[in-house]
Amino acid sequence: MFKGGRQKNNASLCARLAKASRSGIGREMERADPLFSNSTPAARCGLLSGVLQMNAEQLAKAKALGFSDRQIAHLTGQSEDAVRAERKRIGLIPSYRLVDTCAAEFEAYTPYYYSTYDRGDDEVKGNSARKVMILGGGPNRIGQGIEFDYCCVHAAFALKEDGFETIMVNSNPETVSTDYDTSDKLFFEPLTLEDVLHIYEREKCWGAIAQFGGQTPLNLALALQKNGVNIIGTSPQSIEIAEDRKLFAAMLNKLNIPQPPNGLATNESEALVASKRLGYPVLVRPSFVLGGRAMQIVYSDSELQHYMRFAVEASPERPVLVDKFLEDATEVDVDCIADVGQFENPSEGTVVMGGMLEHIEFAGVHSGDAAMVLPPHTLSQKVVQTIREYSHAMARELRVVGLMNVQYAVKGDDVYVLEVNPRASRTVPFVSKAIGFPLAKLAAKVMAGKTLKELGFTSEIWPAYWAVKESVFPFNRFHGQDILLSPEMRSTGEVMGLDPDLGVAYAKSQMAANSPLPLGGKVFLSVSDAHKPEVAQVARLFAGLGFELVATSGTASVLERSGLKVERILKLLEGRPNVIDLLKNKEVQLVINTPSGAVPRVDEIKIRTTAVYTGTPIMTTLSGAKAAALGIAALKKSGYAVKTIQEYH
Repeated sequence: MFKGGRQKNNASLCARLAKASRSGIGREMERADPLFSNSTPAARCGLLSGVLQMNAEQLAKAKALGFSDRQIAHLTGQSEDAVRAERKRIGLIPSYRLVDTCAAEFEAYTPYYYSTYDRGDDEVKGNSARKVMILGGGPNRIGQGIEFDYCCVHAAFALKEDGFETIMVNSNPETVSTDYDTSDKLFFEPLTLEDVLHIYEREKCWGAIAQFGGQTPLNLALALQKNGVNIIGTSPQSIEIAEDRKLFAAMLNKLNIPQPPNGLATNESEALVASKRLGYPVLVRPSFVLGGRAMQIVYSDSELQHYMRFAVEASPERPVLVDKFLEDATEVDVDCIADVGQFENPSEGTVVMGGMLEHIEFAGVHSGDAAMVLPPHTLSQKVVQTIREYSHAMARELRVVGLMNVQYAVKGDDVYVLEVNPRASRTVPFVSKAIGFPLAKLAAKVMAGKTLKELGFTSEIWPAYWAVKESVFPFNRFHGQDILLSPEMRSTGEVMGLDPDLGVAYAKSQMAANSPLPLGGKVFLSVSDAHKPEVAQVARLFAGLGFELVATSGTASVLERSGLKVERILKLLEGRPNVIDLLKNKEVQLVINTPSGAVPRVDEIKIRTTAVYTGTPIMTTLSGAKAAALGIAALKKSGYAVKTIQEYH
C-alpha cells in the first residue's frame, strides 16, 4: 500500500517494493540474505516477513520511500501500533510542506499542506486556537457522493462562526471542501489511521468530526478514539452498535422495533442455510460498505453461490448480511438531528425529524438513486406516527449527538427498520434545502456543544409544498450498460423539483434531470408477467391523457382484454419494424419497461439503452410510470410557474 497507489495485492506490493528498494532497503536485504536478490517478487515478500528487522536508519528509508506503517508491519510480522510506537520513540514523524499555489511567482499564503519524510523544515504555523479536524469523503467515486462534501463544508462554516479553527483533511482536490476559502487549514492526505493521527497530533486538535464524510472516515472512528482522538458528536461505540448487525438487532429487540427477518454468513454454506430459512428473494450485502457496493437482491441458490464466490470476501470480522427482501414495499428515508448524548438522562435531550422522504421506486433501490418525495405522499398518518416514534426511540437509545439517518420499509401498516446510520446521509442537503434549515450546520454546532434549544430548532418542519428529488445517471457515457436500478448506487448527481402540486413538482424534477415528460404522442409498454395485472391501470392513465398505446403481443393482449386500444408491434426477435426502430425514428415519446426477472433479457437491455441514447424518457417501475402520468396531467391542466427557493420558504 504505497502512499500514492494504495495497492492491496501482495504480489503487486512486493513488485513495487523490489523496484523501489534498489535505492535503499533492497541493498540492506541483499546483505542480510543473498536469496533476496535472486528471488521472485512474490518470494521476496515471504523472505521479507522473516528477515526484515529494521533499525532506525532502515525505518527512515522505508518511510521516505512511501511505505505506510501498515505495510511495514505486514512485512516485519508486527502490528501497526508497534511500528507507530517505534517511529515515535526514535522521533520519526512527518513534516508538512506548504503547496506553492502561486508557482513561485509570489509568496504563497494559502494553507494547503502535504506530508513528507524528506529532511526539511515543517511549514505549518502553529497557534493556540481551539481546533476541530473535519474528515472529508476521500477520492471521488460513485457511492461517495458530493452530498457528504456539502456536510463537511457546512461544518467548517458553522464551527468558524463559533470561534473554532477548522482543519480539513481530504485527498480530493475536486471538491468544495478543499477550496482555499472553506477551512482555515487544508491537508491533502489519505484518510488512513496513520495520516489522520499525524495531523491531529501535529495540530493539537481539540476534537475531530468523522460523521460528515460518509463511510470512509466513519470506519476510522473507533480506531481514532482508541488512539486518543476526541471524536465529537455521536460516540464511536454508538456507531458500532448501528453498524454491527448483532448489536443492532439486540437494540431493536430491546426497543420492540421490528426489522425484516435476517441472518449472518461468513461463508457460502452459512449463506445458503440463512436464505433457506428466510425464503427468496433475499438482500445480501457485505458489512461496512460504501454506496451499497456489492449489495444485491438474489432469487435462487445458484445466484447466491455466485455472489458468495465472486462478489465478496466473507470472514468472521466482515460477515455478509442476509435480509429477507420485502417485495412491493415502500421505502422511507428519515433524517433526524439530536443532542441527546449531551445529557446524562437521554429523555432531557431533543430529537427533531428534519425530513421524511418517501421513495417513488420500490424498496431495494439505493437511496442515492431513488426518486423521493418530501413530505410522504401515500403514507397514512398511523404509519407516519409509527416512523416518528421509532426514530425518536433509536436516537435516544444511541445517544445521538448530531445527525442520524434511518431507512424504513413499509408494507401496509407494518413498518420495518432496514438500517440506521448515526451520521450525515446523502439526503441531508436535499432535506435542508426543502425545509429551509441547514441541518449540517446545526448538527456541527450541536457536536461542538450547543443544544438544539439554544439553536432554536426544536420542532419538525412539514412543508406546505412538495419537494421531489430525482437522481442523475451517467448511462449515456457507458454504452451497453443496463439502466435498471438496484441496491448498489450508480447515480452521479441529483436535482430538485418544488411546487404546491405534486404532479408539477415531479415534472419539474424530470426537466431538471434532462428527461422532460412528453405532453402527447406514443407510449410503448412492455412489462414482466408479475406486473401485467397492474399494467392496464397505468395504461388507462396515459390513454386518458390522449396518448396512443404501443405494445408487444403479451402486454398488448392484457391491455386489449381491459378494453384499451393498442397498436401491436413486433418483438425484437420477431423482426422489424420494432420498438428500436420507433425509438430511433422518434416515433415513441415515452417507454414503460419493467424487468422480466432477476437476470434481464438481452432485448430488454437493448430497449432501455436505446431509450437513453435517443433521449426518450423511460420508466422501469410502474410506480414511476404512475408518477409520470400524474406529472403530465398536472402540466396539461395548469402548466407550471417558477419561484426561487427562498420564496417557498
